[in-house]
Amino acid sequence: MPTSQETVAQIVLDHSECAAVFQKHRIDYCCRGKASLESAAAEQGLDVTQLLAELEVAIGARQGAPEADPRQMSTAALVAHIVSRHHAYLRHALPFVEPLAAKVARVHGAHNDKLVALERVVHELCETLAPHLDWEEGVLFPALMARDGDRAVIGQGFGSMQEEHLAVGSLLAELRRAADDFELPDWACTSYRTLFSELETLEGDVLRHVHLENHVLGPRFSPGAS
Repeated sequence: MPTSQETVAQIVLDHSECAAVFQKHRIDYCCRGKASLESAAAEQGLDVTQLLAELEVAIGARQGAPEADPRQMSTAALVAHIVSRHHAYLRHALPFVEPLAAKVARVHGAHNDKLVALERVVHELCETLAPHLDWEEGVLFPALMARDGDRAVIGQGFGSMQEEHLAVGSLLAELRRAADDFELPDWACTSYRTLFSELETLEGDVLRHVHLENHVLGPRFSPGAS
């Protein structure tokens, strides 16, 4: 079971089901994954003992076989997994949620002005993620797959990737604030409810996507890695 001194990234690597608990509590296990559970809990004003209990419940409630451990995948298999699962999902989801956010803001923005801010954040997130996916698939990932890939070029690529991940992380935090943690008012219509459901799913998928790149893929190409 997790301990308070483990990093939040390590906990998710060992127990993928813990990601949903961290997502609910706004604990960044991607770009700030090196933080210990104790320090991450303190930053969010959470009791670490209670948080540990939640994580243990999530681990105990897992049904079926655990997900494949990405640390055991070859680099080629890991890249293929990222592209087929996470990139493909975003290429489908982003064109759907952006106009939906605009519609909900237009119809209900006068009733809840946070929806206007939410529309802006969704637009910025789409504008950031779409070219990022193209760059990874067209530039970074082929460099990783090359037999004699230039380590300096790859290092620069991962540096750029991490900067973009930080920007995406900030936008996801803004998105969750603007969406009031995805809590729905009683009067929310079907479009409003669909938008919030889709955005919460998108947030979770992007967090897992960035986590894989930051804490599994990236370290394989860091200085000193074999």
